[in-house]
Amino acid sequence: MDKLAVKGLNKVFMDNKGQKIHALQDIELHVKEKEFSVIVGPSGCGKSTLLNIVGGLERANSGTVEVDGNLVKEAGVDRGMVFQGYSLFPWLTVRENVEFGLKIKKVSKAKRKEISGRYIDMVGLTGFENALPKQLSGGMKQRVAIARTLANNPAMLLMDEPFGALDAQTRLVMQELLSEISKTTETTILFITHDIDEALLLGDKIYVMSRRPGTIKEELTVSYQEKRTHNTLLEPEFIRLKKKIMDMLWQSSKDAALGK
Repeated sequence: MDKLAVKGLNKVFMDNKGQKIHALQDIELHVKEKEFSVIVGPSGCGKSTLLNIVGGLERANSGTVEVDGNLVKEAGVDRGMVFQGYSLFPWLTVRENVEFGLKIKKVSKAKRKEISGRYIDMVGLTGFENALPKQLSGGMKQRVAIARTLANNPAMLLMDEPFGALDAQTRLVMQELLSEISKTTETTILFITHDIDEALLLGDKIYVMSRRPGTIKEELTVSYQEKRTHNTLLEPEFIRLKKKIMDMLWQSSKDAALGK
């Protein structure tokens, strides 16, 4: 059984003039257990809309989304979401932010400390447990957001361009960290990005989306080494796949410019 199955998904918006905008068209994708899947595509192609529908934050006009064979009708704790904005509570410490969901679930104080400590250590923030968000860099804040989501033990992790606001060097460090975490925790991840390098550095499977109306243009499987680092960007297979995706997106942009 697929961990995530999206079948025949369509989404239509109405603009300010009452005109229909077809955002997503006949989306089909299947994510396996423990798989790191990435959706890459041009801005405005519907990537975030698709993720929000999977997360239960928006409703599709037609089609279905299933997680572990269960129909998704609304948001749920089985799907943890990480956005570009860190969404941390500024008045809570790192540990208190990570423990927030556990506290709502009425997990005991001792157990909360054990769980939060495990994930704080995993994201490399040991020693910052009592720091407030204003005392952290952007990359550190995003580490807290990831630790907080993982602490709730979701069935899968949904990530919408979580490193988009970071500088290039910090972004690369966070990408390597997330790759390590995904292997350590064996968490199923669906990740959204418009950055081809990021998609290829992180993904086991990559879905390339077309311009609006967003469709799945191609599904690619990544076959190079399991442990991904910044050196992966120089591997021949990485470069080959990057060119293939760039050519697809370039053709899509060219068609749009020519009104095709």
